Amino acid sequence: MKISLDWLKTFISFDLDPETVAAYLTDCGLEVESMHTFQSVPGGLEGLITGHVVEKSKHPNADKLSLTKVDAGGSELLQIVCGAPNVAAGQKVIVAPVNCTIHPVTGEPFTIKKSKIRGEVSEGMLCAADEVGLGEDHSGILVLPEDTAVGVKVKDLFDVTSDVVFEIGLTPNRGDAASHLGVARDLLAALKHKGVPVEWIHKPASIPEKERGSKHITVELKRPDACPRYSGVTIENIRIAPSPAWLQNRLKAIGLKPISNVVDITNYVLHELGQPLHAFDADQIRGEKVVVDCLPEGTPFVTLDDKERKLRADDLMICDAEGGMCIGGVFGGIVSGVSDTTRSVFLESACFHPGFIRRTSSHHDLKTDASFRFERGTDPENTLQALRRAASLICELAGGTITSDTVDLYPERIAPRQINIRYARVHRLLGKQIPPEEIRQILEALQFEWLEDRLDGALIAAPTFKVEVTREADVIEEVLRIYGCNSIEASTHTQIGYVHENRRTPDRIRNAMADLLVANGFSEIMCNSLTSEKHLTLFPPPDQMEPARIINPLSSDLSVMRTSMLIGGLETLVYNINRKNLQLNLFEFGRTYARTKDTVDADAYREQSWLALYTSGNRPLHRWSGKEEEAGLIFLKSCVDQIFRKAGLAGVTGTEAASVGFSACLSYADQKGELAVVGEIAPAVRKHMDLNQPAFGALIHWEGLLDRMRALGPITYKEVGKFPAVRRDLALLLNKSASYASLEAIAWKYGSKLLREVRLFDVFEGEKIGKDKKSYAISFTFRDDEKTLTDGWVDQTMKKLADGFRKEASAEVRES
Repeated sequence: MKISLDWLKTFISFDLDPETVAAYLTDCGLEVESMHTFQSVPGGLEGLITGHVVEKSKHPNADKLSLTKVDAGGSELLQIVCGAPNVAAGQKVIVAPVNCTIHPVTGEPFTIKKSKIRGEVSEGMLCAADEVGLGEDHSGILVLPEDTAVGVKVKDLFDVTSDVVFEIGLTPNRGDAASHLGVARDLLAALKHKGVPVEWIHKPASIPEKERGSKHITVELKRPDACPRYSGVTIENIRIAPSPAWLQNRLKAIGLKPISNVVDITNYVLHELGQPLHAFDADQIRGEKVVVDCLPEGTPFVTLDDKERKLRADDLMICDAEGGMCIGGVFGGIVSGVSDTTRSVFLESACFHPGFIRRTSSHHDLKTDASFRFERGTDPENTLQALRRAASLICELAGGTITSDTVDLYPERIAPRQINIRYARVHRLLGKQIPPEEIRQILEALQFEWLEDRLDGALIAAPTFKVEVTREADVIEEVLRIYGCNSIEASTHTQIGYVHENRRTPDRIRNAMADLLVANGFSEIMCNSLTSEKHLTLFPPPDQMEPARIINPLSSDLSVMRTSMLIGGLETLVYNINRKNLQLNLFEFGRTYARTKDTVDADAYREQSWLALYTSGNRPLHRWSGKEEEAGLIFLKSCVDQIFRKAGLAGVTGTEAASVGFSACLSYADQKGELAVVGEIAPAVRKHMDLNQPAFGALIHWEGLLDRMRALGPITYKEVGKFPAVRRDLALLLNKSASYASLEAIAWKYGSKLLREVRLFDVFEGEKIGKDKKSYAISFTFRDDEKTLTDGWVDQTMKKLADGFRKEASAEVRES
């Protein structure tokens, strides 16, 4: 949102430089993201001076060039080569002397240099209107009036305005500040609180007296639920013409293109007071009647952009006696808008229900300045003020006359919301004791009404333009904005509490797991929880559940909450792979969403927390030498195993299973249920997501992991073993159908309580051992924390392991 400093000064009087104003605005919650200088004429005509053409002669070496002697107010005449056909002796002209930078209407600015043109010295330039930003004429140099003084600054002859424009990052809850009036209110309160001299100088406009006219337009409000207040007035004898320079400059400063006086006035008042207006061509209102109502489902309507749209049954329409003229609060119709032939208008100023506007704007994908404000909520008490301001400007700048009484339909007045505030609550939320009298001063400066004092606080009334202020916490936020976050010191209690915080809080566990994954070469990502409904065919919600759909989606690609973490993760893989970033190891903490079918209960919605891992391409190398290996299921499984060991759940192992989105898959489960799945992304999923290289994923139930960690009890320290470990290896000849998970289970069953680690370090397949066979080389690590192990004991244990593999896996065992 762009805010003009000069425009702000029509509301409040203050004497501060732009940088200080930007700092005050940012401190009170209106963050100034950038600021720039606007000039009605680019460059501000800086450096240009007036001159008098004393002599003109033909250039000796060019037929179309002239050689002139120009008096520019200096001690000597300037010799300037000019190519304009209309240059003549005796003219008063605009001179760009050497080292002056000019800003043409088209093209880049350039600096005048002393040069030779066809052998003759040229000490400047005689300028056409388009060469200095004063018009688009390039037929010849711009000739000034004969009585123009010589050697004066050109910028003093023309009405060149300069302004500072702030770019404010307006948060969605600050609809009340979406205008110069709203920003001025906040700035006034902030300056008053800091003791800076400031005064409110803006005066509400009054509507001109009514005159007799030919139009008698009536208004019927059929949907007060969608339009709580509707105001309007008829203005005749209008002359459509360009707006005056001051109005055009105000609009240009905030990035708007002037169109015509009436249209410009409605835009001007919108950005001045925050109240959208609409001007209907009164001659196009059939039956001289305006009806605020909804039209039947599917009714076609052609909008200003010449597109036909099918209306919904709850799209609020501004109609005449025969049909729709405008989508209320969103976009006008192509027939009833103001044109060059308009001679009378019906000027509308209304307050619309935010929900209706939000749904209509979203459904028809129409985002306008009007819908931006209406869908956040506008002030019902502002409709008449804005109507009067626009009507008076139309009468002043377009020659109009008011020919009707002001229509003001307001069936049920929206009263200011009364809210009770407690000083103890203010202290608790802000972390600082603010005197009650200071709280009152801040709120009254923001136009809150102080209704009564109470023992522990006060009863106040929020102004109607503060649509977002509905509860005590909102009022306290208003106090904080003006008091200033920078004025509240950091609490020492917070620092002490942090030192003694439980080291097994969810946040600490999450950070520890993130550190572990980063150490393994992973990068963290954060994907959008909103996604497209097209993904639900492959990633449906759980049984008896349905997707959590968005009532007012921003687009069809963001219409439902994600049902699987894989959606965003795979989209990230595709995005990177398409940009030749082929080696990817990613993880994400996030949630999935669903709701119980056939219920409207708020508790029907279910969120689940996950830790998701993805790998594709080659695995990261942890040494400078060595061959790159593809990151596959084994690599991802080892990362999941590390996470479980870190969590103290080393006993949880994976078994083959099936899961949505995966082809080959391992499921980790215990007596409480499934804890994680690890697998290769299914080909059908890869095709659906346009993923053109193999990828692997893991999904860990994060809440389930935390629950199991809580059940482990307090963390205990175990002394590092004093006695050495012993490692032995076995080579097993197995059937190809045998899984490593089953072998690992056998090892833990027969390996005694002193077995510390089982690790697969080699796999071999080939014709030498048979087509249906494979060889696994597995290492076993033993350690006794009380004594040194003997060879005899280890040999005996290895024999038990070998017997177990022969018995339960039909393995041929060769001890190495």
